[in-house]
Amino acid sequence: MDLTDALTWAAKRKHGVLITIRSDGRPQSSDIVYGIRDGLFEISVTNGRAKTANMRRDPRVVLHLTDPATWSYVSFDARAELSESTKRAGDATSDLMVDYYAAVAGEPHPDLGEYRQAMADEGRLLVRLTPTGAVGQVH
Repeated sequence: MDLTDALTWAAKRKHGVLITIRSDGRPQSSDIVYGIRDGLFEISVTNGRAKTANMRRDPRVVLHLTDPATWSYVSFDARAELSESTKRAGDATSDLMVDYYAAVAGEPHPDLGEYRQAMADEGRLLVRLTPTGAVGQVH
């Protein structure tokens, strides 16, 4: 499947399943919400999650998107890059998270101070996935 066509299809959606690799080689899946910016998928995660530990150890992932109503799906092979965790409201990662929220929600958060503090309290970080290939069928 052409990667550009797959990204165009994915840009009209925002829910998917992120598949990472456990330390024993088995797949681990997580429902996620994503945004796309400059051809990269962006996902918000926290430090304590299995998917975060898995991506730190092995950045190879699959992002699987589906549209059951049209019997369409695309699975992206990708490489993950993780930002630093948000340590305080107003740090560089907090800025990334503000941009991520606006991209996914389609509008800025109504209380940026509250949102930035929540990102710090949760130790949120941004994952950027660089797609390297795509398979699937789009109807």
